[in-house]
Amino acid sequence: MKGFGTYGDIMIRDRKMYVAPTPFALTEGTTGLMTLIVPESAGPDPRFEVVGKLTRVESDSLVVSYAFNLRTNELKAEKIPNPPAGTEHRFTAYRLKSQAPKPVSMLSRAAILQTVKEMEEE
Repeated sequence: MKGFGTYGDIMIRDRKMYVAPTPFALTEGTTGLMTLIVPESAGPDPRFEVVGKLTRVESDSLVVSYAFNLRTNELKAEKIPNPPAGTEHRFTAYRLKSQAPKPVSMLSRAAILQTVKEMEEE
């Protein structure tokens, strides 16, 4: 939609855009190193060594819609309960044996929330 703003030069685009942090943005010890992160159920390969065990926990709620107020610039999320809330998903981080064995771990919840906040501000 065009024609917003005092001079009518602002265009509002309404489209879905999903930006989710990758596993490498949620971990420590992966920067600059090739790291394979797979579900724990995947079998080991003799060329790799385990450099970390990671666990993600499903959130209590799911966002199902957003409402945006053009007057206040406020975005509100509508949430519903997440049926599998609290379910843990386990992953293993591997690295080739010829690489540095730097350990891999999950970022703290506070650090992940800070990353999400920074993504929202972009």
